Amino acid sequence: MTNDKELDALSAGHLAEIAAELTAYFAECVLVDLATLPPCDMLLVFADGLDEEQKPTGPIRRLRISASPDAPRLHVQHAPVERHKGPVGPFCQRTHQELVGPKTRLARIDQPQGERVLRLNFKGTPSGKTFGLLVELFGRRANLAFVDGNDAILAMLSEPTGKSAERLAVGKTWEAPPFGTGVAPKESSLLSSFAHLAGEPPERKYPVNAPLSWIVESILGGAADGQRWARERRDLLRRLDRRIKRAQNAVKGLDARRTAAATAERVRMDGDLLKSALQTCKRGATEIELEDWFEGGMRKIVLDPARTPKQNLEHLYSRYKKLLRGVAGMEEEETRAASKLEGLARIRERAADEDIDPAIVEREAVAAGELDAAQEVAPKAGREKAKVARLPYRVFHGNSGVEIRVGRTARDNDDLSIHHCRGNDLWLHTADSPGSHVVIALAGAKDASEEDLLDAACLALHFSPLRDAGKANIHIARGKEVHKPRGSKPGLVTLSGGRTMRLRRDDQRLQRLLKGT
Repeated sequence: MTNDKELDALSAGHLAEIAAELTAYFAECVLVDLATLPPCDMLLVFADGLDEEQKPTGPIRRLRISASPDAPRLHVQHAPVERHKGPVGPFCQRTHQELVGPKTRLARIDQPQGERVLRLNFKGTPSGKTFGLLVELFGRRANLAFVDGNDAILAMLSEPTGKSAERLAVGKTWEAPPFGTGVAPKESSLLSSFAHLAGEPPERKYPVNAPLSWIVESILGGAADGQRWARERRDLLRRLDRRIKRAQNAVKGLDARRTAAATAERVRMDGDLLKSALQTCKRGATEIELEDWFEGGMRKIVLDPARTPKQNLEHLYSRYKKLLRGVAGMEEEETRAASKLEGLARIRERAADEDIDPAIVEREAVAAGELDAAQEVAPKAGREKAKVARLPYRVFHGNSGVEIRVGRTARDNDDLSIHHCRGNDLWLHTADSPGSHVVIALAGAKDASEEDLLDAACLALHFSPLRDAGKANIHIARGKEVHKPRGSKPGLVTLSGGRTMRLRRDDQRLQRLLKGT
């Protein structure tokens, strides 16, 4: 009889069926590897044995254990799985150290008190001790416990909360939870009755004889992947939208520069007019009205009363030169900015496609240099995914391995420059433009190498509105020469020394820094 119900969770009866299938499938196999699949999954890799070179023999058999609140489960893994390349949590480190060895085998699988819990018992471990993995599949309270032969808890995958915190404390003896057994009648919940919902398993070089596992992997694993994709897609779209907003602002900034550049000649004319009347200009004046030789009539020139007449004149000529510099190479910048905006729009369109794995789109965007790779932090003890103290800066590494810190926001720039920059450290920032403060943490060294300096300058340009410019000026100073005026707006500092570097954009250098290679 076909079951009309959907499989949305594993009951205790289902676990009894799975345990029998796993016991037969992994009988006498050697545990050759154990991998983490953050934040809540593990993959145990078995083989028939090891040859003289300690390489696996026979087909590779994989056991997936998931404490994901979306769909807690365990089963033989049929489909390929991409291994995690980031930091590994303490739970996986401990279990790998104690279990993986040339003689470690899965001895048996128990179901304590007929509950939604399975105990995987291992024999032949490297230390000769008996260990077990307790898999609790209680929905959102799902967890994994690593225990010794007496069920003393040695490590937990996730830090337990609420009523489970005391029961699952490290050092305590594991006990079954106090709530009911939750055993479903087998005649109404056999896993095989859901086979019509699972479809066909993927083809493998070595056939996998684990039909119940495929039902669990296809239905529950598919549901978990769908929810994970939805979360990752939302996050990716938010990141892309921020990038698109920045790219749009860059285009607007270039439009504003072009508009301002059109006034350059008028600024020079005002300078010439003021120069001719400099002797009659009084200090403290806010404006002066002069005969306009260039366009006729009278011309009113606004002055800064805090400056002397000569300083006002120098300011006009300085502004004229700055406007001319701003228009130099602008066509190339505009082409780059428009191309970047178009590229981000295409990536966002792919990211919004619900048939495409958002992780694939993210990798493509990072490889194309359109998105920064998410920086991972090693988890804290006692949990695979933990909150970490937020730093006001991103960390990159220069050519020699020196740490380069890049401020995240305007307020973070202040924190970085004031509290995370020593007196001898090098401080960098784009000239004539807002952007991130950049610090080369010299850690006692007298100076940075030329390559490290270029790396830091490259990051200062990238994390500024001038990121698409072919060339830019970069201010360089010592940390002790950077000062924060009292009451000034976030991110605004003054310099009492330093120099300016003329930097040419280097895409190859930038990609090396962003990828961490």
